[in-house]
Amino acid sequence: ADANEKRDWRIYCDFAQVLINKARKLYAGDDFGLQLDETVYALDASTIDLCRSLFPWARFRSTKSGIKLHTLLDLRGNIPSFVSITDAKTHDVNILDELLPEPGSIYVMDRAYLDFERLHHMHTDLAYFILRAKSNTQLRRLYSAPVDRSTGVICDQTVRLVVEKSANAFPDKLRRVKYLDPETGKRFAFLTNNFTLEAIIIAELYRCRWQVELFFKWIKQHLRIKSFFGISESAVKTQIWIAISVYVLVAIMKKRLQLEQSLYTILQILSIALFEKTPILRALTD
Repeated sequence: ADANEKRDWRIYCDFAQVLINKARKLYAGDDFGLQLDETVYALDASTIDLCRSLFPWARFRSTKSGIKLHTLLDLRGNIPSFVSITDAKTHDVNILDELLPEPGSIYVMDRAYLDFERLHHMHTDLAYFILRAKSNTQLRRLYSAPVDRSTGVICDQTVRLVVEKSANAFPDKLRRVKYLDPETGKRFAFLTNNFTLEAIIIAELYRCRWQVELFFKWIKQHLRIKSFFGISESAVKTQIWIAISVYVLVAIMKKRLQLEQSLYTILQILSIALFEKTPILRALTD
C-alpha cells in the first residue's frame, strides 16, 4: 500500500498501452461473429463502489465513494483500446470528448451516450455510431426501406430530428432501425449514421455490445479489483491498470500459444500454478 501510494500510476498505464497495441495487432484478423471489414468498438462505463470513510477523495454520494471505469472495447479479441478512470459523478457521455474517432470504424453505445452535438462531431470525423434511441426522441420519418420481418427487423427508416435544438446539433439525416428480439420479446429502436449495412446487421452489432459488459464483470470478479491494497488515488489507479495489464497479457498469451481455453479458464490455471516451476504451455495443456 505504501509503495502504491508513492509510485506513479502512469507507469502502469503506459505499460498497459504497450500491451494493448501488441494484443490488437495479434487479434486484427479475428472474426467476432459478423463478417465485417470495419473495426467495431463497444463503449460503456462501470462504477466501482468504494468505502466513503477510506476513500474520501472519490466522493460519489453522501454515503459512499466511487470511481468510474470508461472502456472502449475492440470487439476483435475483446481488447480494451481506450480506458479512462474518472470519479463516479462524471456522466458517461462526457467521455466522448476524449475519444479520437477513427474514420470508417463503428462505435456501438447505449442510450447514455445520446448527445446529438457530440455524435455529429463523430459523424463529421467519418466514423459510424450505433446506439439505442430514447423513448422521448422526436423524429420525422422521410421514407422507409423494405425489410424482411422474419429476421426480427420491424422497420428501416430514414429520419430527421424534429426538436429545433437537436436538429441544429445534428442537421443531417439519421437511420432508425426497429427490432423485435425473438428470444425476449423486447422491442429496440436503434439510431445510426450508417446507411450501407443491412438492418439486421445493425441489430446484431448492438447485441455484440454485451461483450463490454462481460469485460467489466471479468475484471471485477476474477482480478479482485473490488478490494484494494491501498486507499490513495494513485494506489487505486495502479491496481486497476495492473488488472487491465493482466487481462491483456493473458489475451496475448492465449493467441501466441494458440490456446483454445477461455481467458477465465487460463487465469484460473495460472492462479493455482503461480508458484510452481512449470513451463506455461505445459501447465495450460496438461
